[in-house]
Amino acid sequence: MDYDVFIIGGGINGCGIARDAAGRGYSVGLAEMNDLASGTSSWSTKLIHGGLRYLEHYEFSLVRHALMEREVLWAIAPHIIRPLRFILPHHAGLRPAWLLRLGLFLYDHRGGRKKLRATTTVDLDGPLGAPLRDEFHKGFEYSDARVDDARLVVLNARDAAAWGADIMVRTKVIGARRETDRWKVTLSDQENGRTFTVSARFLVNVGGPWVDAIIQTAIGQNQAHNIRLVQGSHIVTRKLYEHDRAYIFQNADDRIIFTIPYEEDFTLVGTTDQDFDGDPGDAAITEAETQYLLSAASEYFKRPVIADDIVWSYSGVRPLFDDGASKAQEATRDYVLKVDGDEDEPALLNGFGGKITTYRVLSEEVLEKIERRLGARGSRWTGDRPLPGGDFPVEGLAALESELHRSVPELDERTVRRLARGYGTDARQFVRPGALGSDFGHGLYEAEVDWLVRNEWARTAEDILWRRTKLGLRFDRNQESELAEHMKNRKSERSKAAE
Repeated sequence: MDYDVFIIGGGINGCGIARDAAGRGYSVGLAEMNDLASGTSSWSTKLIHGGLRYLEHYEFSLVRHALMEREVLWAIAPHIIRPLRFILPHHAGLRPAWLLRLGLFLYDHRGGRKKLRATTTVDLDGPLGAPLRDEFHKGFEYSDARVDDARLVVLNARDAAAWGADIMVRTKVIGARRETDRWKVTLSDQENGRTFTVSARFLVNVGGPWVDAIIQTAIGQNQAHNIRLVQGSHIVTRKLYEHDRAYIFQNADDRIIFTIPYEEDFTLVGTTDQDFDGDPGDAAITEAETQYLLSAASEYFKRPVIADDIVWSYSGVRPLFDDGASKAQEATRDYVLKVDGDEDEPALLNGFGGKITTYRVLSEEVLEKIERRLGARGSRWTGDRPLPGGDFPVEGLAALESELHRSVPELDERTVRRLARGYGTDARQFVRPGALGSDFGHGLYEAEVDWLVRNEWARTAEDILWRRTKLGLRFDRNQESELAEHMKNRKSERSKAAE
């Protein structure tokens, strides 16, 4: 197969670029060595946010772009992105109140905010401060948004495929060499061991924390060293408080952590920042990180947060561009794009760093560089077209939930909310009376599982329980085994049908 553009990496940047390029009329291939969003893109703090703390590091351009993207992304994906109010308590021993007000004033006025609510002062002696220790009396409440990070990746991949892109999961790039006016890319299908080649006029390497390894091993540039690997870990606890706001807590080391209502019954606490050395696939929370998060949260909550509260933890490695910063938390979160290759040879673009909130801006900048080499095919479009399932107004989520509940009354309200907020209007394709099939547990029915296998490249129980949904937080081992067996049987049926 010959492509205009071939992309290495099925995280948010790779899938965002694939969507944009395919929608403009380029032929596009994408290879991801594991499952979509199986790396850094599914280990985030699950936020679409401007990055309030980045103002202290003078990353004004990054913050402005991120602030502007919040409402753009909310509009194209109102099912998986929803506004969230954050409470920032004033800590008398840390940043002064005037500095917090200044930062939040910039936050409110630099990003074209229209629908998100503005910052307000909050009395922490009232209900919103009830979980906090008595010394916190005043705070500030501002707006950002929450996101299902892994689903954002998959939805971009689905839309790319709808425009004609070839999305190849569990397919590893093992070699890439220039041949006259094309890249010859050698790939290995990780499921069946088959090796094959494709060609492309423009190669994009957005392999996340593996980006340098791809340059070194697959492309053969042994001296590549562009990124600083920084591990960020989170813990998920039993619900720490009842209201629907998130908290942002300042710490004495100048870092911040968030506590965020998560999946109805839990609280997400994170994140850490520490340099990482090794295979990013081996990242795991350390005891020191766990204690850091517990201690930082306990500085604010009346009831100390302890290890017994933790129900799950996860770690990811951020591929930050190595700008020489002395501390991991000071390394830039902005992205850097570098094009390698003379004008008369096929180009290679390597992408370093970036954050989920600005993935679409990054994609548009990559397309500018592709256009210079391959010629323009179309104008910017990704901020105006809804992602799959997002074709309803941002205020229309409750109406969609009601519609789904009316169509299949036997579904409990929690399942209806999960389906509407995971699939949007696409839920209509498999939420049908009498067609749900067996329930594997917690409202995960056969119809949904089979739809994910057919439409979203789900291959394993882990793909479904931890990336397409977050039901891994609720499933026990027997339920997971039954799901895995069902998927194995379906795969066998498809193989026989293809013979």
